[in-house]
Amino acid sequence: MVSTSHSNQDFPYALLIFLRRVSPPIVAVLSLRGAMWMYGVEMRDTYQALIIIVALIALMLFPGKMQQDNVSRQFWSTTLSVFSRACLLFGILLVLGYATKTSSIFSRKTLFTWFILMPPLLVLAQYGLDILITRMLLSADNARRVVIAGGSELGQKLVSRIQASPRLGMQVDGFFDDRSADRLANGSSTPVLGTLEMLPNYVRDNGVELIFIVLPMRNIQRVSDLLDKLHDSTASIYFVPDVFVFDLIQCRTGDIGGVPIVALRETPFYGTQGVIKKFSDYVLASTVLVLASPLLLLIALTIKLTSPGSVIFKQRRYGLDGREIIVYKFRSMTVSEDSDVVTQVTADDERVTKIGAILRKYSLDELPQFINVLQGRMSVVGPRPHAVAHNEEYRPLIKGYMVRHKVSPGITGLAQVMGYRGETATVDAMKKRVEFDLEYLRNWSITLDLRIIMKTIKLIFTDKMAY
Repeated sequence: MVSTSHSNQDFPYALLIFLRRVSPPIVAVLSLRGAMWMYGVEMRDTYQALIIIVALIALMLFPGKMQQDNVSRQFWSTTLSVFSRACLLFGILLVLGYATKTSSIFSRKTLFTWFILMPPLLVLAQYGLDILITRMLLSADNARRVVIAGGSELGQKLVSRIQASPRLGMQVDGFFDDRSADRLANGSSTPVLGTLEMLPNYVRDNGVELIFIVLPMRNIQRVSDLLDKLHDSTASIYFVPDVFVFDLIQCRTGDIGGVPIVALRETPFYGTQGVIKKFSDYVLASTVLVLASPLLLLIALTIKLTSPGSVIFKQRRYGLDGREIIVYKFRSMTVSEDSDVVTQVTADDERVTKIGAILRKYSLDELPQFINVLQGRMSVVGPRPHAVAHNEEYRPLIKGYMVRHKVSPGITGLAQVMGYRGETATVDAMKKRVEFDLEYLRNWSITLDLRIIMKTIKLIFTDKMAY
């Protein structure tokens, strides 16, 4: 991680960063106290315990880092993120209250008022602090001077990312490379300042604070020589290995017993993120099954009375890490294919029953998969599981096909809300679906999950690809 320390005004900048990190629990607690004051609720031991629990959960749920979006886009992404995490916080409290049988102790009017007050106050606090931090970062005195050792395509990409993220507070002076300017990757207005031999003197004479070494790993001796020449420099030095030119999934760094490692392909659901994902899955699945239970019984009875065969269709699919799982659906066809060859459903398919056509049109046949979520086999949002036969057909044809199994399969997914739902008649169509699945893995957040759920609800009534 690149240091956020600045040469000037370190104290106010550090204070703002600290305030942004602790603002969620502070706002959550103050808004709760405000709701208690409005209704004259006394600060008893039970409310003291609630305040401590709220502060701890808020500190865990709300991220401390700023987003790098532009101002208007950041406001809406901050708003959606805050509201979704506030709902999750309230859900956790409801579950705790139910599990400990203490929910009746607290004033419902107070808690409801608190839940209405807290999200907008959180948005104002976080967005306001982001604006202050941004202004400090963008001031001339605080911009950090940067040089890039290596004008390769990866170096050019790094410069474009820095220039597109003004909140980083970095100003790129230029490249240093032993190749001539006409041999370097083009398309950038950033100048070539000289050879690698000239870099140490430039850094020393011009007050450069950050150096990014973007040289091929096959030339590691050049990297070592450059580090030796920079031994008396106070600039921060970062090495950007060229493994990052590959298509990476959830890339991050870590260590094993002090030995640094780089994750090139990993699940996004680790640590706290995994807990949040699992908890949201259980809450959503339980809520849907309870609310839809009359509809589930009605569908089951209708299927049983209108066509011979079982109510629930069970099919083998690939789940997390490519392990085989059994997925449930309401039977919508006259056949129950689960062999080495499975024919995808097409428009006006004669195998689909009359009731099945309605179920498939509004995705009601997928409702039993919420049971799969409670079993831990699936998630509410994730790459859709394909039949085992389809997996075996496509895995040798599409690059990265099996990477989609680094997470549990979902009832809905990014590919489905982006128009790749239903039949995949060609390899290109399946390839496009897989690309969206991998995009989901790279960029997962609880906010993205909520966006996909909202789009799915809209598609249920408008999508013409469901049959």
